Amino acid sequence: MTIFSHFRRNPRAALIAALHRRIAEAARDPALYARLGVADTVEGRFACLTLHVVLVLRQLRRLPAPAREVAQELVDFVFRQLDASLRELGVGDMGVPKRMKKLAQAFYSRAAAYDAVLDSRDDARLAAVLAEHFDAAPEALFGLARYALAVETALAARSLEAFLQDGPGLPSPAAFAEEDVR
Repeated sequence: MTIFSHFRRNPRAALIAALHRRIAEAARDPALYARLGVADTVEGRFACLTLHVVLVLRQLRRLPAPAREVAQELVDFVFRQLDASLRELGVGDMGVPKRMKKLAQAFYSRAAAYDAVLDSRDDARLAAVLAEHFDAAPEALFGLARYALAVETALAARSLEAFLQDGPGLPSPAAFAEEDVR
């Protein structure tokens, strides 16, 4: 590997950035905060972004090559954005690595917890697991759990090409608010 290999452009870089942007927009949907119990705080936004990224990564793992490479590029991009966000918030160069380590630990522990329960398709169990990470009562996150399961279903119908060209194509979280279900 030569030094010049570091300067090659990734042909998917723009597509990964666009995919991340669409995931971040979905994670910022106002209905998640106003109607599905997600706290509109830095922690709540991180938890919501993590949930959305994990859901997308789960589908990418199921798709044929080069989906796993795309998944890794997406994770790398997410963490570059988190690093940039910390710096924008005024965290100094000495504090960023320590905070990034904590964010990575939180991300991967949540991914493992979500993986274990998402496979069960049990919305009550998912609400309980989400409650541990969203700092809310499970009853308050039942709509979010149902939304996450609907996202899983929607993503299962997406090809890699659709992800990269059109984004994840997620349902509206507003439809999963408790008052809309009755």
